[in-house]
Amino acid sequence: MGDGDGWAGCGLGHTHWGRFGAAGLLAYQRDDAGQVWVLLQQRAWWGIGGGTWGMFGGALHSHEDAVMGALRETSEECTLDVTAVDVHGTRVEDHGGWSFTSVMGSLSEQLPVEPASRETRDAEWVRAEDVVDRKLFAPFARSWPLLREAMKGVVLVVDAANVVGARADGWWKDRAGANARLRDDLKALNAGVLGMPDGLVSFDRCFPEVVLVVEGAARRVADEPADGVRVVAAPGSGDDQIVDVVRDAGPDTVNLVVTADRELRSRCEAAGATVTGPRWLLDRL
Repeated sequence: MGDGDGWAGCGLGHTHWGRFGAAGLLAYQRDDAGQVWVLLQQRAWWGIGGGTWGMFGGALHSHEDAVMGALRETSEECTLDVTAVDVHGTRVEDHGGWSFTSVMGSLSEQLPVEPASRETRDAEWVRAEDVVDRKLFAPFARSWPLLREAMKGVVLVVDAANVVGARADGWWKDRAGANARLRDDLKALNAGVLGMPDGLVSFDRCFPEVVLVVEGAARRVADEPADGVRVVAAPGSGDDQIVDVVRDAGPDTVNLVVTADRELRSRCEAAGATVTGPRWLLDRL
């Protein structure tokens, strides 16, 4: 039993399980035919909402963040290998002094999942459109319409030449060095990004895939280790490479391109991406 297990009140006058709040994992997978599947838990008959379906989750411990807690609770309640989950973002439902955080994550394949604790009666992959046909746990039923729209990953595509030019760090003396410094700074985004542009995705905190596109004399930066950042060397025009990255996005992906170049903005928006300027990014580094 962890230190988070216990009842807590909230500003709305309700009582909730989890002294430090609670979190759950909404895991999903798109198969080769394009069908989206959602992993659901059927709650044990003896517990709160007995027999209903929802996401795996539970009380947070005092030392945990929401992602850590949601993954831990899921691993305790079922056999899913949570290391296979690619976490994309979180959404917080704040009750005033107590909150529940939904953690959104995808898997590349539909792994078999079985119950692993007495809190779980059943575990099942359910087609996204069939979720509402189940008898759902009431809080999950209220959140499901918004959560379904949030089953997306974000690719943050950075126009290195343009962003480096917006930083006063001597890039004109050493372009490759300035690109390498930007690459290293971008690793900070692995901890999560707040304040995504309006309308992009409904996450309070986003964990994007970061792609840095380098060109010209900075191409060698792509040959160096870069944990947490994918560096793509443009064989020719960096703008052309950025548009190619946008066009290669999968069906559950949205692209956010960082550039101040007006022509590139127009091309990226025509390809379906959202575009923001370097200042948005620099404010988050």
